[in-house]
Amino acid sequence: MTARDISANRQASKWTRQELVGRVLWRLAHPLFAWSPRPFWGWRRLLLRLFGARIGREVHVHPSVRITIPWNISIGDQTAVGDRAILYALGSITLGERVTISQGAHLCAGTHDHRDPAMPLLKPPISIERDAWICAEAFVGPGVRIGAHAIIGARCVVMKDVAPGMTMVGNPARAIGHRSERKNSAKSADA
Repeated sequence: MTARDISANRQASKWTRQELVGRVLWRLAHPLFAWSPRPFWGWRRLLLRLFGARIGREVHVHPSVRITIPWNISIGDQTAVGDRAILYALGSITLGERVTISQGAHLCAGTHDHRDPAMPLLKPPISIERDAWICAEAFVGPGVRIGAHAIIGARCVVMKDVAPGMTMVGNPARAIGHRSERKNSAKSADA
């Protein structure tokens, strides 16, 4: 097996001048985000909007959330992003309405093409549809769509699309049920 020559990748410009300037400015402004008191939801929404993020109403983004490129983020109304979550938004990350991203969850919208010797940067988008829940320390990989009402269990690793309403656990992620099935089971148990 021969060694890969990734020098071309290291020297290639992956960002426009405007993107580079924006990333530097975000790094400089980030302490204003990270050091803000927890209940200052509006302040953090304002900062994200100033850097091009599309943020809905009543969005709660905790101060310890790490966001790589805010202008690649879109967050729907009443969505919450918990402590220490990572939104690695090299590509777009879209969070629908009433989505919950729990503490330490990692949404990774960037990777490299390992099949190409130059390993070029890829920026596949991530979409989390309405009312989905990404539980603590779960990982959602590049190019993944999580359907509405789906639950991604704690520390789950998701590298493929998840159908609406599915409950996923494990590494790699596997389905253990459908959200509506549990609701119906609980009703019949009470009867």
